[in-house]
Amino acid sequence: MIDEDRSALPTHGVPAERVLAEVRELRAMDRPTHGGRLFAYVYDPAVPGLDDLAGAAYAESAHVNGLDPTAFPSLLAMENALVGAAVRLLGGGPGTSAPDAVGSVTSGGTESLILAVKAARDARPDIAAPRIVVPASAHAAFAKAAHYLRVELDPVPLDPETLRPAVADVAAAIRPETVLVACSASSYAHGVVDPVERIAEVAAAAGVRCHVDACFGGWTLPYLRRLGVPVPAFDLAVPGVTSISVDLHKYAYAPKGVSVLLHRDPGLRAPQYFAYADWPGYTMINPVIASTRSGGPIAAAYATLRHLGDDGYLELTRRTWAAVRALADAVRGVDGLRLVAEPESTVVCFTATDSGPDLFVLVDELAGRGWHTQPQLTYAGLPRSVHLTVTAAVAPRVAEFGPALAEAVTAARAAGPVALPPELLALAGSLSPEALTADLVAGLAAGLGLAGGDGGALPDRMAPVNTLLDAAPPALRERLLVEFVSLLQRPTY
Repeated sequence: MIDEDRSALPTHGVPAERVLAEVRELRAMDRPTHGGRLFAYVYDPAVPGLDDLAGAAYAESAHVNGLDPTAFPSLLAMENALVGAAVRLLGGGPGTSAPDAVGSVTSGGTESLILAVKAARDARPDIAAPRIVVPASAHAAFAKAAHYLRVELDPVPLDPETLRPAVADVAAAIRPETVLVACSASSYAHGVVDPVERIAEVAAAAGVRCHVDACFGGWTLPYLRRLGVPVPAFDLAVPGVTSISVDLHKYAYAPKGVSVLLHRDPGLRAPQYFAYADWPGYTMINPVIASTRSGGPIAAAYATLRHLGDDGYLELTRRTWAAVRALADAVRGVDGLRLVAEPESTVVCFTATDSGPDLFVLVDELAGRGWHTQPQLTYAGLPRSVHLTVTAAVAPRVAEFGPALAEAVTAARAAGPVALPPELLALAGSLSPEALTADLVAGLAAGLGLAGGDGGALPDRMAPVNTLLDAAPPALRERLLVEFVSLLQRPTY
């Protein structure tokens, strides 16, 4: 029996006003995307009118199809303008060491990284079993690219003090089958910039491409440098850097999802394309993974960049950096917490001292006070931590965060750590992913409050879930998360 109040395809159409009211009602379940209280997933500049402008530009081009630039030259013009802006910001263009830099607009950082790996792989058809070398802190999208493209991933461990890979370890990881070496500027988890110059140097010496994942930090690092912050060389100005990616839906503050992948010259980009003519339909030529692409996100990004301008981004970065420093001071001022790394970009990452609170409980306590942070699990000797992505919208709220953090720490101490049954923790530490059964997963989910099937109901507090995942090795974490999310993603009728 179909519930007409829940079906996306009711028997009779629903008036527009009611549909919009339903969407707004559903959106009320979400974390707040504006207001400076969400430290992950969204990027808010707090610029009045910018959402309306981007939304209007999106609507103007929502039905334009990026599949054929000859049919829709407006989209081609806007893409070229966005690529040109990224090239100029990231050390390329006329008068630089990368005068012929070119690029493509993608749907996001993951697609940019997949395409960077594809271009490197397809440029070496002589290598039967290609490999890529990445720091352990590299974005998980590299692992996704390796999985999709059947490329072996060679992660390089991090120095636990610097949170960066040792250049000697990167050099040692390069094999004859290596087609790409990657580094981050900055890393997502901790916000530190890898030693790009030296990594690019060892990659070039081995005759291997070097990609810089600047999806997270690429739009702010150049402006931080202009503000006097010591930012190491990381972009196309570095010899040996063959490609670089930057997300415009992050610190360029464009709506989701727009990223730019740049290559030093057209020859390096060429293997990125896919073309196919051996069928009776139109000849397919795609610079990116998707064929049909809505012009909406590209037009919205174009409008955003044009409206904010270079001076606007400089000012937004100034506000963001001030917020970063103030948040770091707030962490330093709370007994039981410490910074994982001194901030270098737009990330504040902290952990607990030996006498500090349970961080997963702390995250829940902060959420209960309206502050939404991102917990990070232990990894290879690195402690569990809390990640704060800082945007310009955070600046006006910084003074409120310090007292809220101290109050949440006091509450987390009073609550004490999550106490899962010892046998459950032992099981998480010893169970292999292959040993998980549907009944076992369902039992775990029920015990943790993950009630799938009812529109994806979630528990009020995530500390028990995070504690269980933290006790499991990465392979089991992956399988558990797949099964948990599968339970949540059920059709409604």
